[in-house]
Amino acid sequence: MKSKQTARASVPGAVVIRATAVAAALVTVAAGLGVRSTAGGDGAKYAGDALYTVLIHALVVLLVPRVRPLPAAGVALAVSWAVELAQLTGVPAGLARQSAVARLVLGSTFNAPDLFWYAVGAALAWAVHRLLTGGRSSAGH
Repeated sequence: MKSKQTARASVPGAVVIRATAVAAALVTVAAGLGVRSTAGGDGAKYAGDALYTVLIHALVVLLVPRVRPLPAAGVALAVSWAVELAQLTGVPAGLARQSAVARLVLGSTFNAPDLFWYAVGAALAWAVHRLLTGGRSSAGH
């Protein structure tokens, strides 16, 4: 009987976490679009890089609501770095020529400083996630 009650009690927690992750993803996309439309140059580009990793972090939490802050940030950073390093192959550039979505998601040209700014985004996402969960799993367990 207790296991049914525990299962039911954890469902609302997961729903709240996922809703928060969706809200964070939407705010992150809006911030990225806002930076791109109001600023220019390297500042906007590197802010976009950091926000890219923040967005991936939010998507990780959406998919795995009980993930702890450090693993979520690690996955977000690894994905960001993998996408950047893939640009060395030319495959993302080829896809970017065929699709605006691919260009937004994969980029096209490798830029070593981007690796640093992805780490900045991962650190920022980790800090906010940790603050919101007190360092525990997203479900507070």
